[in-house]
Amino acid sequence: MTPPAAPVSPYDQHLEVETPENVILDFEIAGMGSRLHAAIVDMLRIILAILVLAIVVFLSTSMGLSSKAMNILLIVAGVLGFWIYFTFFEALREGQTPGKRAAGIRVVRDTGHPVNLAAAAARNLLRAIDLFPPTMLADILLVVIHPKGRRLGDLVAGTIVVRDQPIDAVIPETAAPAEEDVGPPELDDAEFRILREFIERAPSLSPELRDRFSDRLAQRFVERFHIQARTSFALVSRMYQQELGRRRSRFASTRRGSGGIAERFVARKATRWSEFRALADRAARRGLDSLEARELPDFAARYREVAADLARARTYRAPAPVRYQLERLVAAGHNALYRDERKTAGRIWEIVMRECPAAVLQAWRYVLVAIICFATPALAGYVLLRDRPELAQEVLPEGMLRRAEAGAERIAAGHGYYESAPGEQPLEATFIISNNVRVAFMCFAGGALLGIGALFLLAFNGLSIGATFGHFANLGLVGYIGAFVTGHGTLELFAICVAGAAGLMLGRSMIAPGQVSRGEMLVVNGRVAVRMVGAVVFMLLVAGTIEGFVSTGTGGLPYRVALAGASLLVLFLYLLNGAWYLRKSGAPPAGAGPARPTPAS
Repeated sequence: MTPPAAPVSPYDQHLEVETPENVILDFEIAGMGSRLHAAIVDMLRIILAILVLAIVVFLSTSMGLSSKAMNILLIVAGVLGFWIYFTFFEALREGQTPGKRAAGIRVVRDTGHPVNLAAAAARNLLRAIDLFPPTMLADILLVVIHPKGRRLGDLVAGTIVVRDQPIDAVIPETAAPAEEDVGPPELDDAEFRILREFIERAPSLSPELRDRFSDRLAQRFVERFHIQARTSFALVSRMYQQELGRRRSRFASTRRGSGGIAERFVARKATRWSEFRALADRAARRGLDSLEARELPDFAARYREVAADLARARTYRAPAPVRYQLERLVAAGHNALYRDERKTAGRIWEIVMRECPAAVLQAWRYVLVAIICFATPALAGYVLLRDRPELAQEVLPEGMLRRAEAGAERIAAGHGYYESAPGEQPLEATFIISNNVRVAFMCFAGGALLGIGALFLLAFNGLSIGATFGHFANLGLVGYIGAFVTGHGTLELFAICVAGAAGLMLGRSMIAPGQVSRGEMLVVNGRVAVRMVGAVVFMLLVAGTIEGFVSTGTGGLPYRVALAGASLLVLFLYLLNGAWYLRKSGAPPAGAGPARPTPAS
């Protein structure tokens, strides 16, 4: 087994992942400073994008142009843009949002694989708890004290944030061919290391600081090289190129302490690395299927060769940029050869239509508990308002009280509980779906607070709905509001309970993980919980569409009842598809944790 390169600082945190070729990939954990830097950049971009979109909508409206599509986009961006931005950038841009790219960090899975859509969705769903200052501070504190710098979202998704060492880190001069007749090196190893480190860091220095160091190095070494240049930095660059050529030549070993092995090794192998990088980039973008039949065995052979080169580079103490490049190349080859899933439309369809409903059935105990946590306060709220009608002024919002007061007049005028203006149904449906998905995300994320947040949101929503129906019943308007919720209510409320059940699953993983560690239980149950949230989004899309186009329309009660029956049939078939998948896969019940090997008898 090849040891990894030594950390730059004893205070750095590292994650080591061993490949099947017994080569260790060394990832440096990103610190809080770089993560805050990335978060600030990303938040500014999100806010700026929403402001620009809002200005465009305002200008188009003021000019009398139709802006329904822009209004829909503005609603989605305002409610879900935060989650969509982070999830899809991390899933589709190799774990990097623009902020992370600026800060030089990326998200990877703790196996060393790139973050996938499911993991990105899981870690960013739990960003909802950062909307509250106390939980945000707790999440920041967890990043500081956790040995791998993980926040709650990382624990659930099985991800870490690491420093990004660009694959282009090797400076162009290191790929130059060796020179055979330039003579032995002029500098010893310590002097050459000073020169090399300056050249590597020069692009990041200010012009004043770069020129100051260049002047000192030129004065120190110019007598040994007898070369000229217009500026001190150009002179030092030429010194470095000349010394590098000498260290790659056949005379490199004639000077004691001159080294040269690493430089000759890099010069000999650089072309092979570039060729493998082109293959690895293509495999990363389009999968191994993009490689021709003759290229597949060559890719595997080159991967083993690059893995061996990484071990040699560490042995020869090659420059850090060379090691970084080789680590990235080995990681790219490892991810292409050992990837555990394919990014195809068929795979997404299988997750949404089979694995998501299967997760709901797999966690049926949690769903049942969530329904009880919702229904009990709802019944209590209904009974309390029926017994004490005067409490309506204290517990119900002003808008709901006004709607109840206007109920009798609307019935007399032949109107329903709420009717949208003609042509506004798409906008209504978008707002309803976005708002309901936001509530579901909050209910799920609340489970990360030891389950307390999910319990509170379930109970609060149940109490509010029960109190509302109790108040309308006191006014003799149960049928009035019931006609409104008939089409979508059952599906919508069940979806919220499923989201709460996913949150309760996370809370139970932290409170009572059983025979496994909390981290293992969070990862295992987190995968099930994220798929449950996927099922919630599907159900809320159906319910929101019904509410936006039917419940807010002018259709009669028979039509709404028929549509409600159709939506429940869709739910039944959806869950039935999940049951078929569970029976086929033989998945264990949620909460069982990873299987433990049994001792031999």
